[in-house]
Amino acid sequence: MHHIRLQKLLDFLKNEPEDPFLKYALATEYFNLNDYKNALLYYEDLITNHPDYIGTYYHLGKLYEIIDRKPEAIEIYRKGMEYARRKGDNHAFSELQTVFNSANGLDYEDD
Repeated sequence: MHHIRLQKLLDFLKNEPEDPFLKYALATEYFNLNDYKNALLYYEDLITNHPDYIGTYYHLGKLYEIIDRKPEAIEIYRKGMEYARRKGDNHAFSELQTVFNSANGLDYEDD
């Protein structure tokens, strides 16, 4: 099933090569297939060419953590927080701040 979805997304991307939603969907599909190399290509493309696509920062950061690139994860979370703040996306900012703090060992427990 994943491979059918993947092929359809690749076909759509041929017609809309700069569509950030399609790139994001492809990155997510590759991630779900544990194909981290291709997921990374699409997530990094989004950060480079569509930096306002806020959802990318969280997922790229998580992928960096999975592949043992924690300093890059922390930096991508930080950049994502900057973009979320500029766009006034408080929900995304809060999610990114949580993973940023966690990656930095700053987990806070509610007392």
